[in-house]
Amino acid sequence: MVDRSPGVLLFVAVAVLLLVGSIVGLAVTSTTPSRVDAGGSSPTSVPANASLDAIHAAGVTGANVTVGVVDVTGFDRSASTLDGRIRGARAFGDDATVAADGSTHGTAAARTVAAVAPGADLYLASFDGTDDFARAVRWLVARDVDVVVAPVSFYGRAGDGHDAVSAVAATAHEAGVVFVAPTGNVARGHWRGAYDRVDDGRLAFDVGPRNYLRGDRGRLSVWLSWSDPAEDYSVDLYWTNGETSSRVATSRRFAGDRPTERIVTRVGAGTYYLVVRGPDQATGTSLRLVSPTHEFQRYRPRGSVLAPATGRGVLGVGAYDRAADRVARYSSRGPTADGRRGVDLVGPADPTVASVPDRFAGSSAATAYVGGVVALVRGTDPDAPPRAVERRLRAAAVDVGANGSDTASGRGLVDARTAARTTNATRTSPERLLRPPPIRTGVRLPTVGSTAVEATDRG
Repeated sequence: MVDRSPGVLLFVAVAVLLLVGSIVGLAVTSTTPSRVDAGGSSPTSVPANASLDAIHAAGVTGANVTVGVVDVTGFDRSASTLDGRIRGARAFGDDATVAADGSTHGTAAARTVAAVAPGADLYLASFDGTDDFARAVRWLVARDVDVVVAPVSFYGRAGDGHDAVSAVAATAHEAGVVFVAPTGNVARGHWRGAYDRVDDGRLAFDVGPRNYLRGDRGRLSVWLSWSDPAEDYSVDLYWTNGETSSRVATSRRFAGDRPTERIVTRVGAGTYYLVVRGPDQATGTSLRLVSPTHEFQRYRPRGSVLAPATGRGVLGVGAYDRAADRVARYSSRGPTADGRRGVDLVGPADPTVASVPDRFAGSSAATAYVGGVVALVRGTDPDAPPRAVERRLRAAAVDVGANGSDTASGRGLVDARTAARTTNATRTSPERLLRPPPIRTGVRLPTVGSTAVEATDRG
């Protein structure tokens, strides 16, 4: 069954786990609001949502642009912001439904896009698994959408862009679509390294084999993946009171693009830690440990970008904490496993645009906001290819990290006003703005095998 009760539809930095195999269904878990930094500094002076009114007043609304939004929770199509804006909606998967009542993650994402680009039309797609995600993206491309906003992330992937999910996103980009995806919310729930320090068959995290967890009671999920299919690894979850410890759960194998084990359970009060087990002797194999619900004591933000943002050509969006005036500490960092930057831009983690729930926050919210800005830009230059649109957004971004581009903020914080401003090179006549977008033909998206999706991170 799919659990969509209001109590679990949390919007703050959430992770939607699509559980297949022995656990079938959809569960929503919070990565805790504490991950959104509560800085003491004043809000950033970088132009934010206030600039949207001026953009819209100037006639830049994303008119004649179509945006596809793909999510796992379904959409409330009766929302006033979406009235008259939806060209089509479809569900992919046996348990997927495109219709939902009240606030859902997908609805919040669609409303954000609609508020930022009030002239754009929308296609909505929901999905169950990896195959269904691919089918949803292919359907959107066949509808000739200009932009795809996919506020989801998948675990158990290599992170080099060669997995099936990233490949589908990359091929959509090649078909002429600007594909926008979140980098993820796991910078502090991520560890990547080699199995080169071993304590009696247990991976040594810096000072020892225990990696303690920080987070809320309730659902906990952990994903362990590695590069060598000839080797076996597992992860155990322990509870301790400081004197004694007891094992709570042991990971189980999950079918994915690479060897993967996972734990999905519930935790109560107390102290918990993880232990990764493998061969008795160090092998040097690359391991990746990720939790979308809890933080690690021993974490490594570097390389925590998740698929499909790892896809080539995908516009990877991180979360910017405007109150603290910095990249949100939970926002996933690059580079990708094959050395690409991984983060293109950051957007406001809490866009707070009209008619969108205040609790919709994190990298998914930032992605929906940036997706709306992309629609504004495409509306001012309908014939511009995706790479030109992306260059324009990157050139207009405000540098908020190290000088130049970096793996935390990419090229900087999206600046809707500057990006949407027409120039002599991009200014379009009213007749051109009314011209329908070009029809893309002859491009086939790759089919995906029977591998199931292991998780989608919303937020």
